Amino acid sequence: MTENDQSSTTASRISTYMLTIVLIILALSIMALLFAVSAFVVGDQVVAGYLLIIGFITMGLSTYLLLQSRKRVANLKIEAPKIMTTIECIKCGLKSVREFQRGDYVYKELDKCQKCDDKMTITAIYKEVKEKEKTYNV
Repeated sequence: MTENDQSSTTASRISTYMLTIVLIILALSIMALLFAVSAFVVGDQVVAGYLLIIGFITMGLSTYLLLQSRKRVANLKIEAPKIMTTIECIKCGLKSVREFQRGDYVYKELDKCQKCDDKMTITAIYKEVKEKEKTYNV
């Protein structure tokens, strides 16, 4: 598994603590609903009503929290930036840009130049920066 694969699987999961808390609250809300049914069977409608309200509210809130945390995780996926390599001929000045390849380093000599048959040299390695779209408030 590469480093990018590990970071994408880590980012696509909900926090274990958050999931545990939501599941505990969901289990407690189901228990409140069951106690409400048993209180209604016994004949205590006031307690049954309160337990029904508590059970449904906590069930709704825990479901909402679970769905919102899944949406947030989906929005947090991070794209790995492109790393580019600039190759230049020192003699004639011919430049070309390509994606970074393992083993590239600055001042590494590569194949011959297409123009003058002199050696090409890596002159720069950099991360390609994308400008974020500007949003205008109207």
